[in-house]
Amino acid sequence: MSTFEELFGRPPDGRWAAPGRVNLIGEHVDYANGLCLPFAIAERTVVQVAARTDDVLRLRSSAEDDGFEGTIDGVGPGAPGAWAGYAAGVLWALRAAGHTVRGIDLLVTATVPLGAGLSSSAALECATALAVDDLFGLGLGGSDKGRRTLAAACIRAENDVVGAQTGGMDQAASLLCTQGHALLLDTRDGSTRQVPFAPGDAGLAVLVIDTKVRHRLADSEYGNRRASVEKAAAALGRPDLRDATLADIEPLGEGGNGELLRRARHVVTEIARVRETVELLDRGDLAGVGPVLDASHRSLAGDFELSCPELDLACATANASGALGARLVGGGFGGSAIALVPADRLAAVAADVTAAFQDAGYKKPDIRTAEPSAGAARDT
Repeated sequence: MSTFEELFGRPPDGRWAAPGRVNLIGEHVDYANGLCLPFAIAERTVVQVAARTDDVLRLRSSAEDDGFEGTIDGVGPGAPGAWAGYAAGVLWALRAAGHTVRGIDLLVTATVPLGAGLSSSAALECATALAVDDLFGLGLGGSDKGRRTLAAACIRAENDVVGAQTGGMDQAASLLCTQGHALLLDTRDGSTRQVPFAPGDAGLAVLVIDTKVRHRLADSEYGNRRASVEKAAAALGRPDLRDATLADIEPLGEGGNGELLRRARHVVTEIARVRETVELLDRGDLAGVGPVLDASHRSLAGDFELSCPELDLACATANASGALGARLVGGGFGGSAIALVPADRLAAVAADVTAAFQDAGYKKPDIRTAEPSAGAARDT
């Protein structure tokens, strides 16, 4: 691997790191102005960056063969492609929002596991945003309000440059989470609250089971799910499904349109599950979250049709081995599941899931624990 100095002929000005996230509950509701409850994880994307006095961007990654060299003005929808769009798009979005930024040299030296549903893309965006904020004196990284501005630039980079129509949960988690807490995020108004979540103190742990399945249809189907949710809201004459009840959405099933009803039902019940989980955590009942995770998985697999055999096997096996609850996380069609597990059952659950995958002829899963961690920061 080439060093920053070897690639760019000078040392970096510093190093910045941003975490991936696990969404405890509140899946596929961020683009419906719903409630989410993510927490940052220890795994981080790290960037070394040096400021430039011109508008040139030189972007490289230790994990990728391709890179990008161009100008900020040359960034736009679809350009640059691949991973570089996430980083370049942040500078483009900040400049479009009126902030004075110049070019950078950037090297990605470590990444959140790619494709595991832990939001490696948002981690890259947020690490880049914090670096640019520091290097060009934007003054945004020192407050929650400023970090929300950085998150907005990251979201625009992903939506408008990369073309991934995601909501804002991942970027908010990466920039705003604190250690020992989950972040209650209201995606309608952007407000947040730190909710105590320290599973280790309760003798529990969150196990992340990366199935190693990477289905290409995940990106297109994500867009389809978002379109269905928006179509359901429009059919009901609502701006979104945030405050809809199960009774409110019943008309969607008339005329045999069961798909819209199912999609809307997931959103309505998932937002309710976020509220239930927050109540449980506020009173210290972490074990009570387990059944809520199971209900979320049933909804994601049934009403939202996002699961796959590997994810279903991971969740079922974890529960049979002693987990209190489990569900798929992220976009679906592969990626990861999470399980809430008593600490004394961690090894057994991991072993049983691995054995079940082997028996089914699946790839060996990558299994790790996830600790609620701090958000993005300057590393050196």
